[in-house]
Amino acid sequence: MNLTNEEKSTLLQIARSAIDSALASELMPSLQIKSKALNKNSGVFVTLRIGEDLRGCVGYIEPYYPLIQAVQEAAVKAALEDTRFAPMTLLEFSSVTIEISVLSSLSEVKDVEKIEIGKHGLVIEAGYRRGLLLPQVATEYNWGRMQFLEHTCLKAGLSTDAWKQKGTKLYSFTVEKFDESELHSEKN
Repeated sequence: MNLTNEEKSTLLQIARSAIDSALASELMPSLQIKSKALNKNSGVFVTLRIGEDLRGCVGYIEPYYPLIQAVQEAAVKAALEDTRFAPMTLLEFSSVTIEISVLSSLSEVKDVEKIEIGKHGLVIEAGYRRGLLLPQVATEYNWGRMQFLEHTCLKAGLSTDAWKQKGTKLYSFTVEKFDESELHSEKN
């Protein structure tokens, strides 16, 4: 997508403002942004971290919503509805760093040897089960290609070799990833 630093900063502000409003039980801020890129429908994930620790990650695989709306909704869900964590508190929120991953379109994987660790994220679908891992997850855990495939299967609640089974679909995608710490360091 190639967002400008200003557009990235705007998305991070939208995410932070949305979480702040939700924690204060206020209405979401209205979004009146003229950028074509930010109003284009896009898949996106919002990841929340406290230090190096994951504190929430929720998003949309498919481009159902304009990017600004998807970021706003995913940010609130990552803070309050990620079932791996209790809802975020105001105290925690003051320590959170927000990371946004804007997804490319999905491409069906025909040859798993072409999956590049650190570049590609994966989506697996089998029946009603679907799982996604962002590209940075494999890098963070130092996984090789097979481990990445296996963990994507586990994320969907499937056996580790489900990616080999007939009827299972595997997709790759790339992301444009940025976070608050990166943009703050660029301004200084």
